Amino acid sequence: MARLSRAEAQERNRERVLAAARAEFVERGFRAAKIDAIAERAELTRGAVYSNFPGKRALYFAVLAASAMTEPADAVPTATSPGEALAAFARAWVARLPLFTDDDRSPARLGVDLLPEILADEQTRQPYAQLMKLNALLLGLALENLAFADLRTRTGRLVRVAETALTTLHGASQLAAAAPGFLEPFDVVRACARLADLDFDDAWLPPHLPYAVKARPVDERWSPPPGAPADGVVAILGLHRLASIEEAVRTAPAAVPVSAVLVTSSPDELAALARLALAEVSGCLRAAFLPTALPRLRVLHDDTGSLAAAAGIPGVSDATQAAVLVRDGRIVARAEGFGACYAAAHAATA
Repeated sequence: MARLSRAEAQERNRERVLAAARAEFVERGFRAAKIDAIAERAELTRGAVYSNFPGKRALYFAVLAASAMTEPADAVPTATSPGEALAAFARAWVARLPLFTDDDRSPARLGVDLLPEILADEQTRQPYAQLMKLNALLLGLALENLAFADLRTRTGRLVRVAETALTTLHGASQLAAAAPGFLEPFDVVRACARLADLDFDDAWLPPHLPYAVKARPVDERWSPPPGAPADGVVAILGLHRLASIEEAVRTAPAAVPVSAVLVTSSPDELAALARLALAEVSGCLRAAFLPTALPRLRVLHDDTGSLAAAAGIPGVSDATQAAVLVRDGRIVARAEGFGACYAAAHAATA
């Protein structure tokens, strides 16, 4: 048998830790789970667990993220209106919730401690709020693609409808965990469908221009890592600045791709939280919306900062806010600070 490389051995140990942690969390719950017990299940040392994850909460986020990203979407999307799409989105959401017949050791109850853990620490609350903003934008853009099929007639914004739908569904998740048997899933689906008829007088306004940065023209080589966007507006955003990506989406011409690259100063914990939060919604989006209605915004996770470095941002934090415009393999404009996404996208209109 060929000997594993150091990287392969580390990846194998990480997978063993994740599998052991999932089993421990399902059997004992997050709060009662012990790192020593997880190490024993994985047949590794306590130090080996901590070499992969900084703590139990980071491990919990990683387990939930892995679960959310591997769940298949059984539904075939057929919605042609925002109301139908919201109903399908809600059905996909409530299908994952624990039933009142599930006991405490059911895998369906694995995530019941997630929001309490997020609420317990400002380090997780603020990024999570921005992740919810990003999720609402993704859902809102998909709804707009159905409501305003012709982009030239698009005058409204459905992000506040999306925010209300996500508020309803997250509330349903908490009640399903805290009050088993109280929730009637079909009522939640019908309520979400009706949200499409509400008029929130929703509109998007560009950043206050006197205080926003301006893009500066440059001519730099664009050499990103594999899988990175090859063209368009590329925004490098810390987890405290995610809502600003709407500036690029609303400003860039329809033919110009827009990508949000998520970075954080705490990748060992917050990167898993970001993957989890986005996976929860992306799976439901794929179940509810035809591919042609999905938003053009592409979201990438840059845990190592390599993509940010390729964009000329060598040091990142949760407050990072920068954007570049890429054309024909060259960075032709860049902006950093408040309004950076708007500035880079506006440069694409020239």
